[in-house]
Amino acid sequence: MNQKSGQNSLGLDACFEDEQNPIVLFKKWFAVAEKSEINDPNALSLATSSSDGMPTVRMVLLKGLSEKGFVFYTNFNSKKGSDLKTNPKASMCFHWKSLRRQIRISGKTVVVDNKEADQYYNSRAYGSRIGAWASSQSQTMNNRIEFINKIKEFEKKYPDQKNVPRPPHWSGWRVEPDTIEFWLEIKNRIHERLNYRKENGKWLREILYP
Repeated sequence: MNQKSGQNSLGLDACFEDEQNPIVLFKKWFAVAEKSEINDPNALSLATSSSDGMPTVRMVLLKGLSEKGFVFYTNFNSKKGSDLKTNPKASMCFHWKSLRRQIRISGKTVVVDNKEADQYYNSRAYGSRIGAWASSQSQTMNNRIEFINKIKEFEKKYPDQKNVPRPPHWSGWRVEPDTIEFWLEIKNRIHERLNYRKENGKWLREILYP
């Protein structure tokens, strides 16, 4: 990296570095975001689409990261869960306003293994674990009391806060990325974009016009 000019070998800002592995660069950007974002630096918009091509986007939280991909958790019967069952492709977008940075990720999704899902589920607060049982996510309810009563029912069923099994309909999805794009806001909308594409198991870098 050319530290004196503050640029990398592609002529981009030094924050893009000359990293060949986008997962490593993501971790570095995420570490900076953890220090600058007031709330939830792991928040991201997740886009899925139904079998007839209707897209839906919502905010979720990143709960796992490795060389294999980016993990979030949900009810399999939720809207996003239903979408991914029929169309396993998804996109993620992190936007850190305090840093004027954004990362977009696209790829196919796979369900995480039971061991990984159990480990994360058991790390959640008792109320969140009970909520996973009580919520028929994305389904219509008659009134809020209906949901509160279901929570009470499952609290009676699982009173031991250290022993609440993971619901069979609740687990994690991993987005295995095909592309990862890093974006930096520049004055006059002359933004900088570095895109990584995976081809034959290897990451290729390219810069994009803003």
